Amino acid sequence: MELSPELLLSAYSQGVFPMADDDGAIYWYDPDPRAILPLDRFHIPRSLRRVIKQRPFTLRVDTAFGAVMRACAAPAPGREQTWINPAMVAAYERLHALGLAHSVEAWQGHELVGGLYGVTLNGLFAGESMFSRARDASKAALVYLVQHLRTRGLVLLDVQFQTAHLSRFGVIEIPRAAYQVQLARALRSPARFSAATPHLRFGSMSSD
Repeated sequence: MELSPELLLSAYSQGVFPMADDDGAIYWYDPDPRAILPLDRFHIPRSLRRVIKQRPFTLRVDTAFGAVMRACAAPAPGREQTWINPAMVAAYERLHALGLAHSVEAWQGHELVGGLYGVTLNGLFAGESMFSRARDASKAALVYLVQHLRTRGLVLLDVQFQTAHLSRFGVIEIPRAAYQVQLARALRSPARFSAATPHLRFGSMSSD
């Protein structure tokens, strides 16, 4: 199955997202309940606040999207297999070229030490994955992401599945029906992740 930009945008606009299995096959998911991070209830743990005040990282947006994806896809201790295969990397790099997938990166000097990436559709940011090669690097990227989304007026941060790690930041689970209501609101929003991000009219999937 080719993950074309049109197919991916149609899926995300309906609350569905792909993941690759160990055999390389692509499966589609629409979790119930769905995990989201309410932007007005984002919580930064005290220990992380202390780290961020020391400014150990330089945070950037969209300067190394492919590198972030490949780092998220790479095996790590306790995670020998991931759901991101080469076909998915290529597909999301195409979305990035269209201005519809973005990365937030944590750097130490010239070294990429953490980050995350996701898909944006108007007021939605659908978070896909994150990685860290330095303590608290991915957490710092998440803090930066939330600040950026608030500034740009995005209204929904979808993180797909609840984890103990994410719950510390205020992630909650909501029923699928409630998620669909929030998704519809986000898709109607005029917000854009950046000036280069197209605004989409859903139904026709055209951009202005």
